[in-house]
Amino acid sequence: MNEQWSKIYERSLDCVHCGLCLPACPTYLETGRETSSPRGRIYLFRAVAEGRIGLSEAVEEEAFLCLGCRACETACPSGVRYGNMLELVREQVSQEGLGEGWPKKIERWALRGLLPHRRRLGWAMTFLRAAQRLGLDRAALPLLPNALRELHSALPEIPPARERRRLPTLIPAVGEKRGTVGFLVGCVMPELFGAINAATVRVLAHNGFEVVVPAGQVCCGALHAHSGDLAYARGLAERNIEAFGNAGVDVVVTNSAGCGAALREVAEWLPGRGEALAASVRDVAEFLDSEGLREPHGRIDARVCYDDPCHLIHGQRVEAAPRRLLAAIPGLELVAHADPGSCCGAAGIYNLTHREMSLAVLERKLDALVAVAPDFIATGNPGCLMQLRSGANRIGLAAEVVHPVELLDRAYSGEVAGQESVR
Repeated sequence: MNEQWSKIYERSLDCVHCGLCLPACPTYLETGRETSSPRGRIYLFRAVAEGRIGLSEAVEEEAFLCLGCRACETACPSGVRYGNMLELVREQVSQEGLGEGWPKKIERWALRGLLPHRRRLGWAMTFLRAAQRLGLDRAALPLLPNALRELHSALPEIPPARERRRLPTLIPAVGEKRGTVGFLVGCVMPELFGAINAATVRVLAHNGFEVVVPAGQVCCGALHAHSGDLAYARGLAERNIEAFGNAGVDVVVTNSAGCGAALREVAEWLPGRGEALAASVRDVAEFLDSEGLREPHGRIDARVCYDDPCHLIHGQRVEAAPRRLLAAIPGLELVAHADPGSCCGAAGIYNLTHREMSLAVLERKLDALVAVAPDFIATGNPGCLMQLRSGANRIGLAAEVVHPVELLDRAYSGEVAGQESVR
């Protein structure tokens, strides 16, 4: 048993097989298979660690069929660290070369060769936007295999270049300064959700915080870890430890639930090196709620449904803070739907690699949202934003899908002066 399998085995011993995780597991609810539940997967992983079964394609299939939503961790009375165990198993699966077909090779190329490289990713997004504007992507659809046509349907509209500009390295506080924070821009966020990043730093500045955006920061590594490429994720974490360490900030704010969860666990990836960065990370909603929100005076007369990103509610255990911030906006009515803490099926790039299961999980979520008919659906993760927007458009749900900071930014609109540089 190697060192990694020893860790997996030790973590598996925390599971008492009570089954309380089963009703929380999206893939178990869809399949009804014990092996597709957290309990069943842990049993498989332990069997491999003990040498009772080999590391087979069946184990690989279940390890990657899991959404990694970590709802089982919230439900678990024994404190099983399932998310960490899953990443370690996926790393072992990848090192054995299981499931290494062309889709996995393309995924690995995109995650290593494109996503962490800001300039390359920017060029790719510029090309995709041009193709979308000219209709070239739609014209090519009949020539593509069904799998790629499905992927095209999940691709969001690429924003114009003005929304993809880099943020300034320093955004001054508005009014009395309350402190200085670092901001993680992410890799996908600047290219697909640059307007959300700009809204985030405006809201932080309006609340009296000077925002530092270190130039040396890189992708958080979450998608790499989820795909079994922990070695590459560790390399990215090293660079972020250096970038934010050099920035001299005590708090690093994120607006992406997946990034926040990953950064909070860099000490797991890099013991003895990642503890300071992990301890400094705060989701933007968590941070503003704890520091005290300056009262917004602009009104938003709308019904808003907040949907919890899995890696915020389960990975970071942040649930009430976003709701309190939204409830502070004058005129806004916060309405609940039946199952806000369940997974939407996005799960990083799961909606691309396991499209059928992703859509099945999403249907349950959409049914709950349709039942309350909100004007806005608010959620704090890029994958969830894309998944819910795509689903809402497909079924004709008129609600606008937004990040909570976008609504706060709209409520502050007109009050903030001197922030043109991030608009």
